[in-house]
Amino acid sequence: MLRRISFRSFLAGLVVLLLIAAAQAQQPAGGVLALLPDDSVTHHTLTLGGRALAYTATAGTIPLFDRNGERSAAVFYTAYVLDDASAETRPVTFVFNGGPGAASAYLQLGLAGPRVVGPDFARDPANARLQDNPDAWLAFTDLVFIDPVGTGWSRTVWADKSEDFWSERADAQSLAKIIALYLAQNRRSGSPKFILGESYGGYRSVKVARALQREQGVLVNGIVMVSPFVEGRLMFGAGRFALVAALRLPSLAAAELDRRDAFTPEALAAAERFALTDYLTTLAGRPPEGEAADAFYARVAQLTGVSTDVVARSRGFIGDAYLDRAGADGVASAYDAAFLSPDPFPDSAADDGPDPVLDGYTQTLGGLFVGHAHDALGYKSLLTFNLLNREIARKWKWQAGGILLASVDSDLRELLALNPDLDVLVAHGRSDIVTPYSVSRYLIDHLPPLGREERVAIRLYKGGHMFYFDGSSRSAFTADAAAFYHSQASP
Repeated sequence: MLRRISFRSFLAGLVVLLLIAAAQAQQPAGGVLALLPDDSVTHHTLTLGGRALAYTATAGTIPLFDRNGERSAAVFYTAYVLDDASAETRPVTFVFNGGPGAASAYLQLGLAGPRVVGPDFARDPANARLQDNPDAWLAFTDLVFIDPVGTGWSRTVWADKSEDFWSERADAQSLAKIIALYLAQNRRSGSPKFILGESYGGYRSVKVARALQREQGVLVNGIVMVSPFVEGRLMFGAGRFALVAALRLPSLAAAELDRRDAFTPEALAAAERFALTDYLTTLAGRPPEGEAADAFYARVAQLTGVSTDVVARSRGFIGDAYLDRAGADGVASAYDAAFLSPDPFPDSAADDGPDPVLDGYTQTLGGLFVGHAHDALGYKSLLTFNLLNREIARKWKWQAGGILLASVDSDLRELLALNPDLDVLVAHGRSDIVTPYSVSRYLIDHLPPLGREERVAIRLYKGGHMFYFDGSSRSAFTADAAAFYHSQASP
């Protein structure tokens, strides 16, 4: 027997059906992810030290799923795996950059990958070309470069869901999940596992290692932190807080020594002693007066290259005055205070121009990586490649207290305490002001005894935040990293 329905009920039902149809029409068949090509597997040979290394490269994506089992994102990665090597004993390293908002092409094309930018990249990035890497880390580890959501070709199904991944916790959890999936899918669970991260990626490396341990049941053997951000309270306020200014001073001194071709380890050590003695105590007390003030300000000016007038006007708190210290010779970069470039706005008192290091490198590396992926790796994506997505940094959700209270100290202590086999290598460019090396040294020096001595070691190299773009610094760091990996593999 048919049931009679009112016109109003019929109309309401029709509206519901139309809404469902509209929603289905808007639901993408994979959304923007449909523009991503299938994974590409290619085979290559690299000669290192007279030895031919055959390796397989995979460029592709790993899917992430939400709690409902629906695909939420695809994370782009590039893996380089040595052929004919035992997966049980061969280390595998997971690599990411920082920002937050940077893709891993910086470390891939500048440091560890089988192809790197040529030796003239820092001086002439517009004419940069790729070449075989004489310091490729394939000599001692397989490599998996990962681009977090919103960077590279990593995307969410729905564009407005990208921000769900842009927080400390969500970022660490998603990357830990990607690493666990890669290990399982490629039968690498028994391999020695390492994490390599730069800048915020150094901060991220500790958070990811902790998430792997807590949520995925995966322990890492080693962490390599390049120019890491480690402690917000020691990073900001150099124009106001004595300890922050004192921890920055050695990097400014190193930059001035390098600009004058006068660097020696002894000269840097003297600057370090001054920074944590006379400089720190003077800034912490009442401003000096008379002859004592003149001598103090002259000493700071001599060390940093900042004019005595500027030092005196700021009472020794240099802040960002070093950026303009070169005067007619140009401006310095926060990413490498020894690097000078012409000032595009010489009549402006404000810092209106691009950073000569970061922006110069970024403008070139993205195109180089896209060409490398297309031509060498066979990965031909129609999506725009985001080498540095600045929107992510603007919208990043820090834990309680924000960036000023951000720290890896507690996580690092817990990792070292719970995993006695874990060691950490921290690498810095000595003239980096974005993440001054003395901040990392301060954190390391104040760790409690946690097993073997020097489980957390720090190494310095000529250059700034991305010191590895200098060929000699890259070679020196690679040699130290190889020794670090060997020590981890030894019984």
